[in-house]
Amino acid sequence: MTSISRENAEHYLWGDNCDGWHLVKRPALSVIQERVPVGRGEQRHYHKVAEQFFFILSGTALLEVEGIEHRLTGHQGMHVAPGQAHCLRNGGEQVLEFLVTSTPPSHGDRVNV
Repeated sequence: MTSISRENAEHYLWGDNCDGWHLVKRPALSVIQERVPVGRGEQRHYHKVAEQFFFILSGTALLEVEGIEHRLTGHQGMHVAPGQAHCLRNGGEQVLEFLVTSTPPSHGDRVNV
């Protein structure tokens, strides 16, 4: 078994010039470290089956869930249930870094709204 980090994880781009690194990419579980530049974010969407937990490592996230905006900072997190429309953006003045855990994985389960 090998340790995993951003340096050796599978990388992809998402949203508005944001980065993601697959730390765990399994059929039943996904753990991704993500990076969002200042002023950037994603389109509002929901997942039909996947539930997610967002955990902020550094920076400030504005996570809108079902029309309510939540401000999350380092070492805070929030659960998003399947079917809940949400979007995340960087709400601060530094790069936002966070972990998103999805079960089952959310790729292919996204519906933009």
